[in-house]
Amino acid sequence: MDIQLNGQPHALPHPGTLLALLQQQGLAERRVAVELNGEIIPRSRHAQTTLKDGDRVEIVHALGGG
Repeated sequence: MDIQLNGQPHALPHPGTLLALLQQQGLAERRVAVELNGEIIPRSRHAQTTLKDGDRVEIVHALGGG
């Protein structure tokens, strides 16, 4: 299955959830914002949101500062 991840082609071995993708990328425990096909997906929905072939996923890291 092929998706776009942060603007780059990314192959997944099988369909999965946003949470599985974040785990694969080592980001499951980090503060990130996830956009799927132009819609921000709240963290509470990551485990239930299934990815499909051709989806566009953007992951943005939250940074602290002042």
